[in-house]
Amino acid sequence: MPAAANTTLRVLIAEAEHARYAALLHELAPELEVYGTAQPLELAHYAASCPLWLGQPDLLAPLLREVRPPQWLQSTWAGITPLLANDLPSDYVLTRAAGIFGQVMAEYVLGHLLAHERDLFTHLSAQREQRWERRAPKSLAGRTVLIVGTGDIGHSVAQFLAPFGARLLGIATQPRRLLPFAQVSDLAALPALASEADYLVNLLPDTPASRDTFDAALFAACKPNAVFINAGRGVAVVDEALVSALQQGQLAAAVIDVCREEPLPAGHPFWTAPRLLLTGHTAAPTDPRLLVQLFIDNLSRWQAGGAMRGQVDFIRGY
Repeated sequence: MPAAANTTLRVLIAEAEHARYAALLHELAPELEVYGTAQPLELAHYAASCPLWLGQPDLLAPLLREVRPPQWLQSTWAGITPLLANDLPSDYVLTRAAGIFGQVMAEYVLGHLLAHERDLFTHLSAQREQRWERRAPKSLAGRTVLIVGTGDIGHSVAQFLAPFGARLLGIATQPRRLLPFAQVSDLAALPALASEADYLVNLLPDTPASRDTFDAALFAACKPNAVFINAGRGVAVVDEALVSALQQGQLAAAVIDVCREEPLPAGHPFWTAPRLLLTGHTAAPTDPRLLVQLFIDNLSRWQAGGAMRGQVDFIRGY
């Protein structure tokens, strides 16, 4: 049960940037009693006396094996996979970082779409060769962009792309009407819609249903001039299938921000795959100020017993 409004609340911050988060919390909610660290032993020491946890799932998941769960845990990541392991408890409120990544993810996707349409890498290569390149640029107007995952992040990406005149298609758990998408279908329709796409953008969370979604059969359905962008989760892509599709000319290019294993190990075929750009899981970093604002908003909702932003359904996994 939420604590009474006049009770001093103790918050555990498990973050590499815990000092930054603590300062922001003190600024916005000085009544909170905050304990921050990234050290496992210190986390375990503070955890038992803190009913609220805020931080990285990779730091907090081991803690859930040592002490009783908090009343509420606010993740600083959009993905909460480490907290969903079968041996971890689920009898507490868990909220993911929701509503704070839309613009930064949209800028990432838009930046790579424009770079491809304007042939920026061709011009860079020509410059290195001291060759004057006069290739006519193309435009996003009329291009078909398929966004796989139309939650708050995918919807924000679509809203940013709409003014450029792109035709927007979406994939979600269930078909629905959602502007500015021309069509939102379920996963069963993915191969058919992928065959129409100039850009195929994965923003799916890591769930059992999303793993290995982008396999050889799906890439074979794509147009050879299509560009694949993965800024969702690495486990959604069958790595060998993507490399093969690029080698065989089934895709024009790929931009990969997330991988099954991070950092990507030496010798992995992504390092040398043709026309594949790696961006090192930098598409949408957490902004501490926005995250703390989300935490304060959710704190008010939690204290009032209301619906919380980004509350996770442990059965669905998001």
